Amino acid sequence: MTTVVDQEVSDLEPYRRQLTAYCYRMLGSPHDAEDAVQDTLVRAWRGLSRFEDRAGLRPWLYRIATNVCLDMLKGRGRRALPMDIGPASTARGWEPSHELALGTPRPEATWVQPIPDHLVSSPGGDPADVAVSRESIRLAFIAALQHLVPRQRAVLVLRDVLSWRANEVAELLETSEDAVNSTLRRARSALATVNRDAVPNEPTEVDRKVLYRYIEAFDRYDVDSLVALLHEGATLSMPPFDLWLQGIPEIRRFLAALDVEGGRDRVIEVAANGCPALAVYRPAGPSGALEPFEIHVLEIAGGRIAAIYAFLDPALFTVFGLPPNPGPISQ
Repeated sequence: MTTVVDQEVSDLEPYRRQLTAYCYRMLGSPHDAEDAVQDTLVRAWRGLSRFEDRAGLRPWLYRIATNVCLDMLKGRGRRALPMDIGPASTARGWEPSHELALGTPRPEATWVQPIPDHLVSSPGGDPADVAVSRESIRLAFIAALQHLVPRQRAVLVLRDVLSWRANEVAELLETSEDAVNSTLRRARSALATVNRDAVPNEPTEVDRKVLYRYIEAFDRYDVDSLVALLHEGATLSMPPFDLWLQGIPEIRRFLAALDVEGGRDRVIEVAANGCPALAVYRPAGPSGALEPFEIHVLEIAGGRIAAIYAFLDPALFTVFGLPPNPGPISQ
C-alpha cells in the first residue's frame, strides 16, 4: 500500500536530476552536489504538507536548493582546474623511466571534479534543451562559473542556462528585477574575461570513433597512437596535481617518460560532463589486483582531442557507480 509519505517522496524524486545539475554548476563537485540535493529534498519533504501551490513546486525546490548552495559556499575558496592555477609545465629533460616530479597533490576541495552524465541528464528530452544542458556542464564552463561570486553564479545559471525570467529569479532570490538584471550583466562581463575554447554541443559519431581509438591506444600504451589523436594545442591536466601540459611535443615527452606497461590496465567507457570519458583500473600491490586509478574526460573538437582531463582520484569511481575491483582481465 502506498502511504502519504511515499507519495510525497515520489512527487519530489522527478526533480533529482535537474537539481543535481543545478547544484553541480553552483558547487563544482559531484559529492557536494549530491549532499546539497539530499539536503534540499529533506527540507522540501518536511515542508511539503504545508505547501499548497503544487504548480509552483519546481521554483520552490530551486529556492531551497539555491539557499543550500549559498550556505555551503560561505567561506569556501573557489574550485578550479590546473590551468586556472598556474602556467603550463614543461616535460623537457624527462626521459623514459625518469622519476617524474608531479609535485604535491592538493586537497580535493581545490578542484572542479567531473560528474557522470547519468546523474544530470534525462534521456529523451527536447534536443535544444539537451544541447544547452550538455554545454553547461562542460568542465571548462563549470570552472569558469567558479570565477563568479555565488549570487552571480546563481543568477547566471538560472537566467542563461535554465532560461528563467528576471521576475522569477527576483522572486526566488527575494530581490528586485533591476537587481537581477544588474547582477546578470556583471556575471556575463566577468565570465567573458575567462578564456575558454568552444567545443561542440553534442558528441558525434566521429567523437565516438576517436574515443574508441583513444581507449585502444591507451590500453596498449602506444604513445605515438595517443598523440596522433591530439590537436596541436591540446592540453593534458591531472588533478590533484597542479601540473598541466599544452601542445603535442610536451604531452609526447610526458607520456613517454611515464613508466607504464601496456596491456595491464582495464579501461571502461563512461560518459561525463557531456563528453566521452573512460575509467582506468590499474594493477597495484604484490598481487597485481586491479584497483581504481583515474577517470579521463576528453574534450573532442573537429575529430581531434582538444583536452584530456585525467582525474587521479579513486573516490570518483563510486560517483560513477563503478565497482572497486572489476575482476581479473580475461585473456
